[in-house]
Amino acid sequence: MASLEFVWWPLFLLLPLPLAVYFLLPPAKSDAPIYLPYLPRSGGATATQNYHIKVLAVLIWLCLICAGARPVWYGEPVVHHPEHRDLMLVVDLSGSMEQSDMLYQGGYIDRLSAVKNVLADFIKQRQGDRIGLVYFADHAYLQTPLTFDRTAVSEQIQQAVLNLIGAKTAIGEGIGLATKTFVDSDAPQRVIVLLSDGSNTAGVLDPIEAAEIAKKYNATIYTVGVGAGEMEVKQFFFSRKVNTAIDLDEATLSKAAEITGGQYFRARNSDDLAKIYQTINQLEPVSQATQTWRPQQEWFRYPLAAALAFALILFVVRRNYV
Repeated sequence: MASLEFVWWPLFLLLPLPLAVYFLLPPAKSDAPIYLPYLPRSGGATATQNYHIKVLAVLIWLCLICAGARPVWYGEPVVHHPEHRDLMLVVDLSGSMEQSDMLYQGGYIDRLSAVKNVLADFIKQRQGDRIGLVYFADHAYLQTPLTFDRTAVSEQIQQAVLNLIGAKTAIGEGIGLATKTFVDSDAPQRVIVLLSDGSNTAGVLDPIEAAEIAKKYNATIYTVGVGAGEMEVKQFFFSRKVNTAIDLDEATLSKAAEITGGQYFRARNSDDLAKIYQTINQLEPVSQATQTWRPQQEWFRYPLAAALAFALILFVVRRNYV
C-alpha cells in the first residue's frame, strides 16, 4: 500500500531541544527598562507579540525537523516478472459461433458467450505473461498486441461481436498472424491457444503449413474444438437429435497442435471449456520469479518551503512591532 515514511526518523528526538534550552539555560540579563509616565501602557501588545513569535518559532523548528527527517512517499508496489511467456489467444469469430449449444448453469448459451466467460478467468491467472489477442473469420486480425495489461485484453474479449469480420473460418491465417507476433519476441516460451468450432474455409494459409511455420519459431500450439455434438432439439410435436459440431475439423486441429508439441482439446459445454483452460494453465505454468519495486518521491521540499514561509512571516511580525 502507498505510505509516507520518514527515512531519518531519529531526528525527531531533537524536537524538545529548544524547550530544554529554554528551561535549563539561565535567562539573559537585560538592562533595567526606563518607564515614562506620559506614554500609554503597551503590555498587551508586547504579550501578543511574544505569543506570535513563539508560535512561529515552534512551527519553523517543527518544519525543519520534518524536512531533516527526510519524508518519502512510497507508491503502490510494482511487480515485474523478469522471465515472462508470450501467449497469443486466437479466437474464432465466424458465424457458427452464435450456435447456442453450450450448457451453462442449466441452460444453453451461444459458443462465443461461453468463451468470454472462461477466458476472463483464464487471463486473470496469467499474471506475468504477455498476452495478445487475434480474431479470425474471413481473415485474421490482430486485436491486441502482446502486452502485460491483462485487463485490456480481457475487456477486448468481452467487447467481441460476431459477423464483424465475416462468417467464414480462416484458421490458418489465425495461426500465421499469431506466429508473426513472435518474430521479434525474446521470450523463452511462446504459446498459441486457438479456439474454433469449424474447419478452414477461408484465408490464404493452410492450418498445417501455418503450424509448421509456428514450429520454426519455437511456438507451441494448443487447439480447442468447440461444439456440443449430438444434442436433442425440441420441435412442435417431437424432438430429434442433431449434430451441432458437424463442421468441426478435429483432425486438422489435432494435427496442428501435434506438430508443435501441443495438444488438442474438445469442449462440449462450458464446464469442459473451463477444465481445458485449467489444464493449459498446468501445462504452461506461470513463472514464479518476480522483482518488486515501489516508486518513491522525496517530500522534504514541502516542510522546508513551509519553514521558509513561516520565517518570512516571523520577519514581518518582528519588524512591525519594532
